[in-house]
Amino acid sequence: METSLEDTAHIIQLALTPVFLLSGIASLLTVFSNRLARVADKLDRLSDLAIDTNAKNYADISRQMAHLRKRSRALDVAVILGALAGANTCGATFTLFVGVLRDASTNSLLFFLLGVAIVFTLGALGAYLYEMLLASWGIRAEARKQEKTLAARE
Repeated sequence: METSLEDTAHIIQLALTPVFLLSGIASLLTVFSNRLARVADKLDRLSDLAIDTNAKNYADISRQMAHLRKRSRALDVAVILGALAGANTCGATFTLFVGVLRDASTNSLLFFLLGVAIVFTLGALGAYLYEMLLASWGIRAEARKQEKTLAARE
């Protein structure tokens, strides 16, 4: 069964609808990334403060660093869920394309190219997820290091 150009255009419109959801998810991931940067900046300020402060402030700084670790873990969860939502959105879109390819003998190149673009987007989301996790693991490692330094001074 051949698919007309109008049918193909309609299928693409239906398949691209989830991409709007993906755009919203990308915005959320940007927000999460900005929040993680704020956590990292605050950790840097606390680290500098810890070096220049007296012993009675160490406990307060240590509590603040522990709080920053909790925030970075919450951001990990947010990033993981956001990336999974994006991956599932791409998967849903890809499933629409695969379903159409099963029944179509024409326009395969168009579906192939769009399908590959979706697969690449999935890969980009995976790479972003990995980078965000590395960043937040680094923040927690720095917080642990500073807490140990503060504990040793007390």
